[in-house]
Order: sequence, then structure tokens, then C-alpha cells
Amino acid sequence: MTTSKVTYQGDLRTTAIHLQSNNEIITDAPTDNHGKGEAFSPTDLLATSLASCILTIIGIKAEAMDIDISGTTAEVTKVMATKPRRVSEIHVVVNFSKALHESTLKRFYKTALTCPVGNSLDPAITQNLVFNNGTEA
Repeated sequence: MTTSKVTYQGDLRTTAIHLQSNNEIITDAPTDNHGKGEAFSPTDLLATSLASCILTIIGIKAEAMDIDISGTTAEVTKVMATKPRRVSEIHVVVNFSKALHESTLKRFYKTALTCPVGNSLDPAITQNLVFNNGTEA
């Protein structure tokens, strides 16, 4: 089954349609590579996919443990290399929405390392994962 359909719109912009849901993603080339930077670049999506996958896989583990992590966020920093131009590092900082026991954080960290996106990336791409424990309101 086809996952998506991507169409080049011209002017270094694409639209991608997720065929099952009909949701759309727009990409633009970044400003440092001849683009307008008005949307995620393809490499931004690569880095962001890692964080989204990490939060999803942790969410699955949290549900199984009956722990609500709603509101947890991930901040993503993508580092580019040249010659060839490629993503060389992805930094993901997970900020939990509430305080969790240290043992739970360790379980979530171990779970995060099983993320299929992270396991699919070339080992030459450095993946740096940091967890920040939340605080009770």
C-alpha cells in the first residue's frame, strides 16, 4: 500500500499527501540552500521524525504503565555537514510535562532507543538524546 504522494510545486516547494488520512505536509528548501524557508525542509522533517517517533514510542510505553505524559515536548536541533551536504547530527531534548520517578525515566530512555526512525538512520548521524524531568504543578 502506497504511503504518500509527493508533488513538486515549483519554486523548491513540495506537497506531500498522506494517502490514508489525506493530511498534507508542505516542504520548502531552507534559506541556506536556495529556498524560502517558509515550511519544514526535507531534512527538518528527517530530524523532526526522530523526535516524533521517540515521543510516540515513549507514549506507547507510558500507556502500558498507566502514566499520562500528555504535554511532554521534544525540541529538535538539526546540524548539517557539507561535502556532501547531509544531516550530521540530530539533538532531541525531551521535556516531560510532569515529574517522573528516576526509574521511570530510565525505562523511557531505554524505550526511546528502540525508536524505528532512530534505528533506520545511518550510524554516521550522531543522535543526542536528553531527558528533562518535569515538575509537579
